[in-house]
Amino acid sequence: MGSGTKHYYGVGLSRLMRRFLVLLFFIAPNICIAKAERVISLAPHTTELAYVAGLGDKLVAVSDHSDYPPQAKTLERVANYQGIKVERILELQPDLVLVWRSGNSPKDIEKLKQFGIHLFYSDPQTLEDIAHDIKRLSTYSEFPQIGYKAAQNFKKQLIAAKAKYQKQHQVRYFYQLSSTPLMTVSQGKWPSEIFSFCGGENIFSDADVPYPQVSVEQIIVRNPEVIFTSKQSPGQTEVWQQWGNHIEALKQQQVLPLDTNILSRPTPRVITSIEQICHYFSSIQQKT
Repeated sequence: MGSGTKHYYGVGLSRLMRRFLVLLFFIAPNICIAKAERVISLAPHTTELAYVAGLGDKLVAVSDHSDYPPQAKTLERVANYQGIKVERILELQPDLVLVWRSGNSPKDIEKLKQFGIHLFYSDPQTLEDIAHDIKRLSTYSEFPQIGYKAAQNFKKQLIAAKAKYQKQHQVRYFYQLSSTPLMTVSQGKWPSEIFSFCGGENIFSDADVPYPQVSVEQIIVRNPEVIFTSKQSPGQTEVWQQWGNHIEALKQQQVLPLDTNILSRPTPRVITSIEQICHYFSSIQQKT
C-alpha cells in the first residue's frame, strides 16, 4: 500500500471517527437515562419546562400556581410555599420529580432523596441556563428532539434580541418586588438577568442580600430612571403618589407594570418580557 493510499485511508478514518463522536454526543443521553413515565413538578417554572421538553403528557402532579400551559391547571397539587406533600408524592409513585433548588424546602427534598426518588434539579440563574435545563430535561422524554428544538429556538430568539438592542446604553431602574414591605431584587438574582440583558442598571446591585428590603428614601437618593411594578399587584403604584417630584422615573411618568407570572419564571416565555423591557429602554433613550 503506497503512502498516498495510507494518507487517503487515514483521512477517511479520521472523518468517520468525528462523525461517530458527534452521533454519540446526541444519542448518549438517551442510552444512559431511562425515559420518565410518571413525572411530578414542584415549581411553576419546572412545570412549564416539562411541557417544553416533551414531558407534559407524563405529568401526574404539580405545584400550586402551575397555570401554564392551561392543561397544567387540571393536575393535582402536591407543593406550595408551605412545603411539599411528601406522603402524597410517594403514593403517586413518580419515577422523576422536578425540584426547584432555590424554592423548595431542603428538608423535604432530602426526604424524597432518602426514599430513592430520582430528582431533577432546576435553578436557572442566567438566560442560557434555561436552554440548558430544557436540553437536560428532554433526555427523559421519548422524543428528546422536541426539547432540543425548543432550546435551540430560544437561543436564536436571544441572539436576535441582543442584535436588535445591542446599541443600548445603561438605564437605571428599580424593580418593585413587593410594596408591603418595599422589596427589590439584587444583582445576580432572578429576574435581574433579564433587565441586564436589555441594558438595565440595578440601583440596588450592591445589596448584600438577594431580596433586600429598602426604603423610599434610599430610592430617592439612587434616583432610578424607570420603576417596574407588577400587573398582578396594581396597588403597588400607590406608594409612589406623594414622591412624584423627587424621583426621575416619576417625573417622566416612566413606571411600567410587567406580567410577573412570566418575568419571575425562568422559561422560554421570558422572551416576551425581554422584548417589552428592551423596547421600553430603547424608547427612553430616544427621548434623550
